[in-house]
Amino acid sequence: MSEQVLSSEERRQKYSVPALEKGLDIIERLAEEAVPVTQSQLARTLGRQPGELFRMLACLEGRNYVRRDPGTGGYMLTLKLFELSRIHSPYEALLTAARPYMRQLSDTVRESCHLSVLNRDHVLVLAQEESPKPFRLSAEVGSVHSPFRTTSGRLLLASLPEQQRAALLAGSEEWARLGKAERKTLEERLETIAEQGVAISVGERFFGCADVGVLVGGQGHSVAAALTIAVLIDAGKSADVAHLVEPLREVAEAINRTIGLSAQTD
Repeated sequence: MSEQVLSSEERRQKYSVPALEKGLDIIERLAEEAVPVTQSQLARTLGRQPGELFRMLACLEGRNYVRRDPGTGGYMLTLKLFELSRIHSPYEALLTAARPYMRQLSDTVRESCHLSVLNRDHVLVLAQEESPKPFRLSAEVGSVHSPFRTTSGRLLLASLPEQQRAALLAGSEEWARLGKAERKTLEERLETIAEQGVAISVGERFFGCADVGVLVGGQGHSVAAALTIAVLIDAGKSADVAHLVEPLREVAEAINRTIGLSAQTD
């Protein structure tokens, strides 16, 4: 008799490994902090006793996943997780191929551009090329953002097969908080983006900002990333960013060719 199919959360609860859970809780908490965190502070935020964390922190320190700040005695993550992620990143070939084209794009249009992917129910920025202008917009590499409130996120959502998108939305706390009207508006917008193959937003992140994005790879490919240009606009004038679409599409197609993806077809 075959084992009943369980959801990921049900499997986690059924096959829980308390020590591993404790270690992952520590790592995830430290990843959220920009400053060293003491053992007692960690215990309070995780709802545990300080003594529970002592051996775990000692182990993580011994394996070089965390280190202690000599001044405060607080713990912080080392770069080991970052190094491991780069070794096994499925996007390493994409980044290697994309960087020179992104640099050329930024030099040509004189605007910053960044490359993002969906990571669970968030958008993760993988790479960024700065505009040569003295005043410019930037997206921090490694930062995560809402898939519903960013141009890159909506572009990536629009590229998902229907069942995959439905599964992502069903597990998203942010989606659950949206009202019925907001959901309908977003779904209609995703349909438009899917039809046009481009996502544009003006003044949504903040006043005086515009974003234009196209897909690299996409539905039917093993790679799906959003290549987006971020532009500072004159608040007193209407924003004309349509001229950025064609350079973006040309670069996206060049990246596709370099990593062995054929042109997308309708």
